[in-house]
Amino acid sequence: MTTRLQPGDTAPAFTLTDDTGGQVSLSDYAGRKVIVYFYPAAMTPGCTKQACDFSDSLDALAAQGYAVLGISPDAPAKLARFRERDGLTITLLSDPDRATLTAYGAFGEKTMYGKTVTGVIRSTFVVDEAGKIADARYNVKATGHVAKLRKDLGL
Repeated sequence: MTTRLQPGDTAPAFTLTDDTGGQVSLSDYAGRKVIVYFYPAAMTPGCTKQACDFSDSLDALAAQGYAVLGISPDAPAKLARFRERDGLTITLLSDPDRATLTAYGAFGEKTMYGKTVTGVIRSTFVVDEAGKIADARYNVKATGHVAKLRKDLGL
C-alpha cells in the first residue's frame, strides 16, 4: 500500500530534469508556495486538459505567490513536445524511475475501467513556504480540478 501524505508532513525533496534538460529542485522554491501535481502521461486527453488549465491559471496563481510544477514519468523530450504542442507555460518535470511519484504516494494501485492496476495516481499537493504539505489531494479528476483548487485556495 502506498503511503499518502497529509497536511503538516514535510514535502519530500526532489531534483528532476525539466523539458529543457535543466535540473529543478523543490528546494529552488524555498520560501515560496508551490503546487506540485502528478499526472500519468503527457499528450493524453485528460493530462492535456489539466496541464492547459494550470497554464491558463498560471498568471493568477503566480500573482498569489504560487509556482506550479507538473511531474510525470515521461522523458524530457516528450515533455518538450507536450509544451510546444499545447503552448504550456508551467514547469514540466520528468520522473522516469518514479521515485518522486512514490515518495508523494502518487504511484501505486488504482482502479481504472473497473480493474486494479499499478500506475500514476493523479494527485495534487500544495507545499507552503516552509516546505510542508498544506493540502494533499489524491485521485483528482483532470477536468475541473484546477478551478476547484483555485476556489478552495480562495483565488
